[in-house]
Order: sequence, then C-alpha cells, then structure tokens
Amino acid sequence: MTALSSRSRAGARLSLIIPMHNEAEVLPTTLATIHAEMASLGVEYEVIGVDDGSTDGTFGIFSELAASDSRLRGLRLSRNFGKEAALSAGLDHCSGDMVVPIDADLQDPPALIGDFITLWEAGYDVVYGVRTERQSDTFFKRATAGAFYRVFNRISDVPIPGDTGDFRLMDRVVVEALKALPERNRFMKGLFAWVGFRQVGVPYARPERAAGQTSFNGPRLFRFALDGITAFSTVPLRVWSLIGLAGAAAALVYAVYLIVHVLVRGRDIPGYASLMVVLLLFSSFQMIALGVFGEYLGRMYQEIKGRPLYIVSDRVGI
Repeated sequence: MTALSSRSRAGARLSLIIPMHNEAEVLPTTLATIHAEMASLGVEYEVIGVDDGSTDGTFGIFSELAASDSRLRGLRLSRNFGKEAALSAGLDHCSGDMVVPIDADLQDPPALIGDFITLWEAGYDVVYGVRTERQSDTFFKRATAGAFYRVFNRISDVPIPGDTGDFRLMDRVVVEALKALPERNRFMKGLFAWVGFRQVGVPYARPERAAGQTSFNGPRLFRFALDGITAFSTVPLRVWSLIGLAGAAAALVYAVYLIVHVLVRGRDIPGYASLMVVLLLFSSFQMIALGVFGEYLGRMYQEIKGRPLYIVSDRVGI
C-alpha cells in the first residue's frame, strides 16, 4: 500500500460549495455558522452558492450578503437543473486546493470540516462523511436508502460507501478529475467513487434541518436512484437475457409435455386458462424489459444531444 504524503493547510485555500433551492429561510443562519466554524481553522476560504432555480428570493439574499463579504461568490442557474448539475457548476467555478460540497440546511455539520482538513493534511485525497445516525429522516427514507445502497453495491462495478452523501472534502486533483468527466446524467456519489484516489470516511450523526423543507420527495428520490443504477451498471439489461432464456426453456419443456400427452392420451388438452396465464405473464415480462431498455436508450439520447449540463444566468463575485 502506498504511504500517505503529508500536506499543510498553511497557504491552502478552501472552497465550500452550497447548492441552493428555495433556501431563503435558512441561508443567513447557514452562512453565519460556516463563518464561525471557519474562523478557527486557519485557512483562507470562499463560499460558492449555486442557486438552482429558486423561487423564494434565495439568490437575492445571497447577493445582498455577498455585497459586503468578498468571500461569498454566487451563481444563479437559468432554471432548476437539479442538485447534481448545481454541484457540478460549483465544481467548475471553485478555485480551492480543498473543496467541500455542503447542504444549505445544516444537516451537513460545518463543525466536521476541521476533521476533514486534518485527514487531508495526513494525505487523504477524499474525506467523506458517514451518517451513523439518521433519525432526522423518515423511516421510509432510511429504509429505501439502505435498500438502494445494498442493491447498488451488489450490481455495480464501483461500490459506494453506505450512508454517505455529497458532504466530503476533495483535493484539487480529485476535482479536476471530476471536471474531466463528460456525462450529463450525473450521479455524483458514484462519480466520487469512480475517480478513486485515497479515500477515508468520518462518522457523524445527521442533525435535523435548521429550517425550511426539503425539496426531495418520493418520486424525485426514485428518479435519483434510477439514474444512479443506470449510470453505473448494465446488470438490469443482462437480467432480461437470463429471463428470456429461462422463459424459452420453460416454453420448450411445456411444448414437449403437450406433445407427449397428446401422443399418449390421443386427445388434446383443454387449456384456455393456462394459456392465458402464460401469455399475460410473458407479455408483462416483455413490457418491463422494454421499459428497462427505454431507460438506457433515453439516457443515451440525452448524452448524444450534447446539451450543456447547466446554464448560468447571473453571477456575484465571479
């Protein structure tokens, strides 16, 4: 195993990236908390807020605060492109030697950043937070998140650590590697794992939101999970090849049975009910298979069009 090379925070610059969507209620508290925590760390830093199509004046509040604080730099996207695109926009515009994506709702505790930096100084390129306690989330969200990580890691060639989010510290070399990836259907947790480098986790208890409501609901989480699986695994496609082979084998066995039965008994078998069951079953398999193929085909179509991942409409301090 390669020995870790030590680094020093002296002279290093830290970039904090905050994707924002309707965070006006909590934003002033979040920025004040970040400034208070950063004061004791001894590093120069910038805060890049990326407004992802907010409708509650989030960018206006951020702009007002940035007018009197040169450490704040803001981007407003032309519409809601999604958190993955907003995070990518922040990575494209940050300048730090260390980069930390952090949620605006304070469920990613800024107090943990000091521990991240210490491990970065020890030589780790990525230091990610591991949620050891998630009582702030609903039972449904905890159960589905656990199921997703298990399924994803079983079928993907690039496993991701369980109970992790985007909250992590990345060295500049990792950020440059991420920026070089061209895909537009981005599942950042998977990309963080795919680029590799020396990574280590730091456990923490995930607190309640400081204010406001999350914009992630059931359908959005489902689409998010689907994006992750289709971006990092072709197992769903291969499964249908196995199902097709199994179905063909079962049909062949049943056909032989019918032939032998007729030859022995000398009469046909009334089989309307069984025939309908088989037809409906295999028709359902075909429709599901077409749906899976369509998911992959749709993502290929999005990539081929080559549209930009996001569009910036306004900037503050950049």
